[in-house]
Amino acid sequence: MTDPKFPINLSAYQAIALDPSHPTLTDEQREALKANIQLCRDAIVFFTATGAARGVGGHTGGPYDTVPEVMIMDALFRGNPDKFVPIFFDEAGHRVGTQYLMAALHGELPAEQLMHYREAHAHLPGHPELGLTPGVKFSSGRLGHMWPYVNGVAMANPGKVAFCLGSDGSQQEGNDAEAARLAVAQYLNVKLIIDDNDVTIAGHPSKYLPGFSVAKTLEGHGVKILEGNGEDIDDLYRRICEAINTPGPVAVINKRPMCPEVEGLEGSTHGHDVISVPLALKYLESRGQSAAVGYIKGIELLKQPYKYLGSSDKSAANRSIFGEAMVAVLGRMSETERKETIKVIDTDLEGSCGLKAIHDAYPEIFISSGIMERGNFSAAAGFGMEKGKQGVFATFSAFLEMCISEITMARLNYSNVLCHFSHSGIDDMADNTCHFGLNNMFADNGLDDAYETRLYFPADANQMKACVEKVFNDPGLRFIFSTRSKVPMVLNADGTDFFAGDYKFTPGKDEVIREGTAGYIVSFGDCLYRAVDAVERLKQEGIDVGLINKATLNVIDEDMMAKVGKSPFVVVVESFNRKTGLGARFGSWLLERGLTPKYAHLGTHKEGCGGLWEQFPHQGIDPEGIMKKVKELAK
Repeated sequence: MTDPKFPINLSAYQAIALDPSHPTLTDEQREALKANIQLCRDAIVFFTATGAARGVGGHTGGPYDTVPEVMIMDALFRGNPDKFVPIFFDEAGHRVGTQYLMAALHGELPAEQLMHYREAHAHLPGHPELGLTPGVKFSSGRLGHMWPYVNGVAMANPGKVAFCLGSDGSQQEGNDAEAARLAVAQYLNVKLIIDDNDVTIAGHPSKYLPGFSVAKTLEGHGVKILEGNGEDIDDLYRRICEAINTPGPVAVINKRPMCPEVEGLEGSTHGHDVISVPLALKYLESRGQSAAVGYIKGIELLKQPYKYLGSSDKSAANRSIFGEAMVAVLGRMSETERKETIKVIDTDLEGSCGLKAIHDAYPEIFISSGIMERGNFSAAAGFGMEKGKQGVFATFSAFLEMCISEITMARLNYSNVLCHFSHSGIDDMADNTCHFGLNNMFADNGLDDAYETRLYFPADANQMKACVEKVFNDPGLRFIFSTRSKVPMVLNADGTDFFAGDYKFTPGKDEVIREGTAGYIVSFGDCLYRAVDAVERLKQEGIDVGLINKATLNVIDEDMMAKVGKSPFVVVVESFNRKTGLGARFGSWLLERGLTPKYAHLGTHKEGCGGLWEQFPHQGIDPEGIMKKVKELAK
């Protein structure tokens, strides 16, 4: 089916050229820039809103905000291409809309493809990925990772200017402090263009980090600062020209509200994420973009069509259930005990990781902190150094890799930390590869005789509640994982909830979800209900396969190991990295015990495809992929 024409006329874009030796705009240049800014802001609102309409999410505010500086950079690249590294490097990867729009304007990406923003297999994931999307010239990774990289790009291109688009959020990451020192020490010709809009996901930096100033921080590192109003096109251009004409690192800091002139979003934290459909329609209608309005109204919400066996129609987000379960436990403590023994430290993701429930219920033990995963984890660990006290910490699982050294130090100091790492695995991860929570087993990086570390991945809301209740008061480092996606309740063979009623969570003990004689599947987390479906269908086909839930990932249950090891085959199914996940260990555990069933291991093994549930069949870990592997082993 052929897509309709992109409803906003991108051919109206004026490909002007600017020369930084002339820092004053002519009337013609100013009007052309203003027209380009409005055109591109309209386009960004439109195609990001298609993501909202389909339910795949996205981010509107960041790319919308930074359009003025990007328009100037594009004109500068065109005016003197040999003077610049002509790439819109951006360390706020969620501003990917910028990269896709510029690729379309440069003719490297069909404009109509933008209308499939963040859809599965559309090559438009939530962060830019080099080699996946035509016209995209770099992979941004996670927030605050690009400036150090651009320092190297500047070293590789002496005599040229390298730009790096930044934000007040990305500047909170420790990477940027290190990058600043190197850029100044080596006199690198890096020009930072920073959107300082005082908004991150969970709040306003001026409120949760009082005293923090992007300008003063960079100035303290020795970076030259050029601060001004990002919406004043003449002053913005003048400052960018001054930065270019000043040797060495310079930061052009642009003050503006989030989503300027977007009614209902201006200055709001909600502008960080994708614009809602009603607000997008209202904006586009005010701009006379009736064709864009009509297209969005015709979009249908994407829904998972597959009907799973062995799990209920009821589902819940375990990442939110974690917070609710914590509130229940904390509620049984006195106010004095809570204040003295518990400290909850957020990393700007309280709404995504379930901590908001704790913040709302018990603000006296809650700290809203910035985008500083390493420092915040260590603060929680330091609080939990004393016996009887514990820190509570949460962020996305993809960021666990950033905290490995701090986790080691917490273990060496016998700290008590209860961690919740949400967005584990790949389910519903339209942000794609750089935001996959794949290497969670890295958290167990201590020695055999080290202070205790436990990794838990509950399968549904019932087990999450039971897990939190059980391990809350345990000493040591406890990591509880959850997915971005909602998960259904796992059922017994008789249709009742498996983890409800009298169920008690027992750390270190695996659970038989279904008995079998042909062999066993071992799984956990959001793979478990998919494995249940595969088991039910295989049994209907005459293959009596069993299923084990291994919710404690890093403790060997000797009884269960002996049970499955004596069966004809074992298949480990997980959404973690095949190289570093449970399956990479489980086979060795079997061999160490002289157990030699046929063995296979399914896990995430290639870059993502975007979209939501589509990530599972893309990796071959959906029910169909599980059944195929079982049938191979059952021959």
